[in-house]
This record gives sequence, structure tokens and C-alpha cells, in this order.
Amino acid sequence: MPSAFDKTPPDLTAALREATSRDTEIVPITAGAATVIAEQWIGAARGLKHLVALSMGEHVSAGIMLNGEPWLGAHGLASSVSWLAMNPVERDDYRRFGGLEAEIASAGIVRRFVWRIKSGDHSPVVDKVKGDFSRITTEDIMEASRNGDGVSISIVRDTAKYLGMAVANMVTLFDPDAIVLGGSIVPSRDVLLDPIKTECARRLHPEQFDRLRIVLSTVGNDAVVIGAARAAARVGPGA
Repeated sequence: MPSAFDKTPPDLTAALREATSRDTEIVPITAGAATVIAEQWIGAARGLKHLVALSMGEHVSAGIMLNGEPWLGAHGLASSVSWLAMNPVERDDYRRFGGLEAEIASAGIVRRFVWRIKSGDHSPVVDKVKGDFSRITTEDIMEASRNGDGVSISIVRDTAKYLGMAVANMVTLFDPDAIVLGGSIVPSRDVLLDPIKTECARRLHPEQFDRLRIVLSTVGNDAVVIGAARAAARVGPGA
């Protein structure tokens, strides 16, 4: 499941039970929780007991591990990072997707770019897609920022700012050994990582920032699958 708010479809649960055993317990796990398990098991935070894994892509997800165990909260809704409040302005997309996801998920980044173009700015990205906004991708914007496009540079700068604020908020709350950044942050590390660290330094107490490790995922796109398998093994017979 992408987030704790997404429910497992009953037909999927039935199919899984049919494919395994009628007595098999089907336990859902969020993308964030699975990812943090994978990173702590074989990834960039191997062996650490206190960490946060934050990923950006089609959705924004996070997982929290405290004292070596995934922390799910009283109602299983902990680390619903997409709903972090990042802006006092009230917008419809915030109420639909959550404040952070509306800003930095793939659709949110493109949406902010299109707003700039519609307000009168120009970017070579628009020429590349021949004016068809539906064809614009975050990769287009990241690449254009590397090539000096002012609009794209501004969008990427704001994306890093939102990410840095989100990281700082989670560090303030949970005091982890490390923050693992994954998803589309990894291939865009050359334009995102240093600005994220700079924003964190601005937002955190100096002592807390000095103790923090901000690292990139080494598990990659398989993190959710690996983490889910590891979680199943941990609760299975003989675990």
C-alpha cells in the first residue's frame, strides 16, 4: 500500500489467500514501513536502530524505525508524511493529497512548473514537449535545471526546500541516527541533495544537525518488495 490510508482491496486479499493457504494471515504494510525495514536490513542504514526513510516519486512516503522496530503509531497511521503541513495557505490539492505530496510528488512538481508557465514565464521544457503540458515529467524539469533553465532551477530549489523542511520536522520529532532519502531523489541527487542538507541545517538545532546522517538509498526500487518480504519473515513461523 502506498500509505496507511489506502485499504487493501478484498479481491487481492482473497487471491493472496487462495495462492498460499486459507489459513494464511494477510497483513498489509505501507510502502514507507517496508522501505525503512529494507534500508535497516541491507541498505544505507544497515544495523541502525533509529532511522527514517523518506522517498519521493509518484507518491511521497516515509517509514520510521525506533529501537529497531517499525513505528506505526496508535492507529497504524504514523509516518503519513505526505500530509505534513508545509504551507499556511489553504489549497484544494492540499486537502486532496496532503500538503507535502501536493508540492513534491511527481504530479505536484509538474503542477508547480505549469503554473509558472501559465503565469507568463518561458522554459525550453515547453518547447521540448511542443506545448503539451501532459507530456512534461519531473525528469524534464530536473534536466532543464542542470542546463541553466531559470524556471526549472526555481522549481527544483523549492522542491529541495520542501524536502529539507520535511526532513527537519521528522528529525526534530524522532531524533534518528540517519535519514535515508530514496525514490526519485537518488537520480536527482546532484541538484537536490546539497540544497536539502542546507535547508535542514537552517531548520535544525546545530547539535542535532551535526549528529545527523543524511544518506541516499542503496536498495533502490526494490526496497518495498524486500522490506515486505523481510517483515513477513519476521512475523512468520519460527521468527
